Amino acid sequence: MIQTGYSYGQVASEGYRKTVDFLQGDGITDSGPMVFLEELRKSILPIFDIFITDAQALASVFMIIYFAIKSYEMMSGDKKLEVMPLLRPFGLLMIIIWWGIFVQIVAYPTEVIAKKAKEKLEVEQNKVNDLRYKRADLQMKLVAELFTISAEAESAKQDAQKANEDASYLESAWDDFKGIVVNPVVEFQMRMEITMKLLFTQILELAALWILRTAIFLIFIIQVIYASILIILGPFAVAASILPAFRDSLSTWVARYISVNLYLGIGYIILLLVTVFQNYSLQSEIYKYQELMGADGNSPKIDAIQIFASNGLLSFGTVIISFLVGAIAMFTVPSISTWIISTSGITSAASTAGRAAAGASKGASVAASKMIAGV
Repeated sequence: MIQTGYSYGQVASEGYRKTVDFLQGDGITDSGPMVFLEELRKSILPIFDIFITDAQALASVFMIIYFAIKSYEMMSGDKKLEVMPLLRPFGLLMIIIWWGIFVQIVAYPTEVIAKKAKEKLEVEQNKVNDLRYKRADLQMKLVAELFTISAEAESAKQDAQKANEDASYLESAWDDFKGIVVNPVVEFQMRMEITMKLLFTQILELAALWILRTAIFLIFIIQVIYASILIILGPFAVAASILPAFRDSLSTWVARYISVNLYLGIGYIILLLVTVFQNYSLQSEIYKYQELMGADGNSPKIDAIQIFASNGLLSFGTVIISFLVGAIAMFTVPSISTWIISTSGITSAASTAGRAAAGASKGASVAASKMIAGV
């Protein structure tokens, strides 16, 4: 049974929280990029009318062509007079004229889904952030205990080496020399070894965290770009749907726009599911750190701590895995959106963008590996 709380260091200090926030961001998703995306998304609607005038002119030309075709069909006797088909171009023209309102009406259901999912995600993220601070606090306490254990072990080793010396003068001189020179050097060496292990652990965790954040940012920025293009060029699709050959242009545009706007809601829902995994992984590691340090934090299990530290990584790995799983899950957003609103073209475009991002990430990893190897 995993226990989520611990009796010592229950609440991390405000200064410590600010330090963690500065180094790792103020949450799993980090509020800075998310605020930027929200502001960018709000800036789309004010520029929706760039091509409205052009689309209206094009729609007028298409209406003349459409009425000419219908008139010829009725004059030749192929079709009878039908009023409703003749009213359709006027309705499409009204959509172009009131384009901004039409876009907001189409996007409203998806915005409701995204808003509710985001509110639930924020509540769960606050819980995960609290666990993140507790885990980081426990991790630093474990490092401090490792410092103490290493220093005591090395000091005992030096005492044992001098235990067989008979000359009291030399023994006294050695004690003085050890206290002034040897002990600080040994302690510094031990601290450097443990610090390097901690640094390597934090680099891996931060890298996994930023891979998740990059995946989130990439999916959401793709949504902003696709939605912007659909909104700006959408009036041309409405105008083209006046002609019988492009009759389905408007319905295709609506399906794609809804599918793209579902990226937000689906992305937040996936993050909510990933948060459950992150919550479990953080609780699991907190429980394991508690087992190493003791329930009260004052009765560490020295043998277990030494075995744990000998692995070379001051982490159990479940948190890192949860971040990577979340990053992989985010790239399924475009495919899932087409399960709800069937479209063509959106998924392939998103897949192309995902492959390009993966290639860039792989190139960066190779470059970083070469750099590390060179060092």
